[in-house]
Amino acid sequence: MKSDLKQLGKETAIYGISTILSRFLNFLLVPFFTNIFTQAEYGIITNVYAYIAFLNIIYLYGMDSAYLKFSASKEFGSEKETFSSAFNSVFLSSFIFSLIIIILQNPLAKLFGINENQMVIVYFISGTLFFDSISNIIFARLRFHNKALKFAGIKTFNIIVNVTLNVILIYFLKFRSEGVFIANFSASFLTFIFLGNELFKSYTFTLRKELLKGLVKFGLPFVPAGIASIITQVIDRPILLALTDASTVGIYQANYKLGIFMMLYVSMFQYAWQPFYLKKSEQENAKKLFAKVFTYFTLIGSIIFLVLSLYIEEIVKIRILGFYLVGKDFWGGINIVPVVLLAYLFNGFYINFVAGLQIQKKTHFMPLVSGLGAIVNVFTNLLLIPLFGMLGAAYATLLAYLAMAVYQYFLSQKFYKIDYEWNNIIKISLILIFVFTLYFIIKINFTDYTTSLKIVIILLYILLLKIFNLISFRWFSDFFNDFLKLKKNNKDNF
Repeated sequence: MKSDLKQLGKETAIYGISTILSRFLNFLLVPFFTNIFTQAEYGIITNVYAYIAFLNIIYLYGMDSAYLKFSASKEFGSEKETFSSAFNSVFLSSFIFSLIIIILQNPLAKLFGINENQMVIVYFISGTLFFDSISNIIFARLRFHNKALKFAGIKTFNIIVNVTLNVILIYFLKFRSEGVFIANFSASFLTFIFLGNELFKSYTFTLRKELLKGLVKFGLPFVPAGIASIITQVIDRPILLALTDASTVGIYQANYKLGIFMMLYVSMFQYAWQPFYLKKSEQENAKKLFAKVFTYFTLIGSIIFLVLSLYIEEIVKIRILGFYLVGKDFWGGINIVPVVLLAYLFNGFYINFVAGLQIQKKTHFMPLVSGLGAIVNVFTNLLLIPLFGMLGAAYATLLAYLAMAVYQYFLSQKFYKIDYEWNNIIKISLILIFVFTLYFIIKINFTDYTTSLKIVIILLYILLLKIFNLISFRWFSDFFNDFLKLKKNNKDNF
């Protein structure tokens, strides 16, 4: 079990380093956009990307997950045949979807909020969706073959191109919002070109009926599940826009982006987690292994949550190339950040619990879970935004992810029971609540010592984790040394 945990930890770290670097570079666009665009312009860009998120789900229709599942089980043939069938299916359907977008460009432009002078944006959106969808199948293959370093390198390249082109087009060439979408399309196209070598290694012109039927049957439930999940992620923006204004949406989105630090952690775990549990599910100790993974995930996530929640005010005031990390005009929404961080952590719980349904091929239940999250999110947004404004929208997202995690847990336990280490999870939660409460009590009475107090609180939290045997400093040391060895041994993946 120890070696399996180390393998997951190493791959998570590799995905994590690339994800952190990539997302950080992408995050640099937040101070760039919020210091150049108006609140309303930034709100419209955000709104367009909310719709793109929905379309990404439809374009891919779960074929990346279906490929991983059937490549691991070899139920319908070799990994090469499975990959080629999945890729060919997505290629053909994505081409048709993009053609439809171009044909319907006028009504879609109105839906996106794009004016007549920026219709070219629709073409770049359709192209970006096409290249992203077919590239995602190839990225799934890299994950399946444990080529984490190559995956990381190409993902990082994508973001570097995107960020660089945004700066050139918007800052130097004076493009407005259309520059954002031109840069995105260019990065997606070049990423596919870089993946070409990996594609031709295993590609065959095949589309077997039986295999395709199995892939679609497994993957299609990801569409309603994914759409419902995206609703949970982005529906707060359109509702907030309807109940307030574009400026409020811009402020909300800029501060919501600060949740990226927890999202990074959850995302890099998810990249390594899905192929890991699909491959390890046949092992005798699989369930015990998965329970231990959840404990470590919660432990590390709690530390990230505490540190970021305490230092978020200092983080937003960091200057990069003369720009604040978040423009001054957007600081009014900083109070939503701890809520967003906690929401992403609960989303990580949901990702942990989803393993049971995929292992047992019960993916048709997934739309029920995501649907619950969407319903909770829409209802609570409509209820809380009029009362608390953008803070209400943040709490709505938190409640939605909490509902999804709880429902996913009980549903997965029905088909694939895992005895999670709830005693340790409860200890971690209680210690976290204790140090947070202690921090606010002391802060009220000793405001002049806030900086020192934050350091003491973090050290106290780690000390209490150690006292209750929830953390091992030796484990982190061994993990770091093993990770360096893995990095050295996997250079040939590039």
